[in-house]
Amino acid sequence: MGNKILVVDDDPEISSLVQYTLESLGHQIKVCDNGREVMDVLRTYKPDLLVLDVMLPGIDGYSLATQISEDEQLGKMPIVVLSALEPSRTMFQRFSQV
Repeated sequence: MGNKILVVDDDPEISSLVQYTLESLGHQIKVCDNGREVMDVLRTYKPDLLVLDVMLPGIDGYSLATQISEDEQLGKMPIVVLSALEPSRTMFQRFSQV
């Protein structure tokens, strides 16, 4: 059995595509569609990896990544950033500080 991965994206087409792709590689996937529930799901599901959209309803991906990095239990959680936005220097700088 593969790694447990939490996918956080509010676009159902994107999250379904990511879920299908990762499941086909043997990973266990759970999907959240908003940032408000992520911290609770991280604590109960205990994923090995977080795939995180930048723009989410409730809380943006940057703020969520900051909360995770500052959390004693979750601070070492690997995060892959997923975004439909065109990459910018500012976005890379913000996430590199997390």
